[in-house]
Amino acid sequence: MSRIFITGSTDGLGLAAARTLMNEGHDVVLHARSRERAAAISERSAAALGIVIGDLASATEVRSIAEQVNTIGRMDAVIHNAGIYLERSRGDTPEGHARTFAVNTLAPYLLTAWITRPARLIYLTSGMHRSGGNTLDDIDWKKRPWNASQAYSESKLYIATLAAAIARHWPDVLSNAVDPGWVPTKMGGAGAPDDLEMGHLTQTWLAASDEGAAKVSGGYWYHRQQRDAAVEVNDVGFQEALVERLAGLTSVRLFEEGG
Repeated sequence: MSRIFITGSTDGLGLAAARTLMNEGHDVVLHARSRERAAAISERSAAALGIVIGDLASATEVRSIAEQVNTIGRMDAVIHNAGIYLERSRGDTPEGHARTFAVNTLAPYLLTAWITRPARLIYLTSGMHRSGGNTLDDIDWKKRPWNASQAYSESKLYIATLAAAIARHWPDVLSNAVDPGWVPTKMGGAGAPDDLEMGHLTQTWLAASDEGAAKVSGGYWYHRQQRDAAVEVNDVGFQEALVERLAGLTSVRLFEEGG
């Protein structure tokens, strides 16, 4: 039995993953953006180990989420599932960041730094990460005209790259990125062509399976098969430049010197 925390687990892929893991007998800690969202799944959360509440667009609330999780105890795995898609405008978080960038990239970065280090980390990315480009010049969209699709693609490139960087820096942790596919969730839309079940079973497998195939690190996964990620993801120079930018923007350093 594993203890697993899943961000964004009140609906969609996160909730599906939580149901699967609980049905398998694992202890799951859920996450809701607000108390209202938590109340909407009160029946499901009653069967969970716990539920934590906080808005991933706010660094202060992200810190609170991490503290709530750490109070419950060390997790065996964390699935960074939460994300937002096509925002109409850049938006401003309390810290002044673009909302897509804050939720999809900065929040998992900070949670990784602040939650007691688990044995396994899973980050949800997207096939759209391949359109993310290779520049970090305007990572927070302060200069460019807003482009919702490009902002999403970049955020997913960054999170896949972060997963690969963690695998390299922390050899004692299994860190992987998962592309769930274009699945029919609220985010993906009813007409999405991919398999909803396979969309969440890869991350639950990586989080809890004892199969040798699941106990690897640094992979980019789609439907339990490893795929090639964009070249930037495994480029050590790009990894280090990204991590430095994230540390500069948050004043939180994930990797210490030499580790």
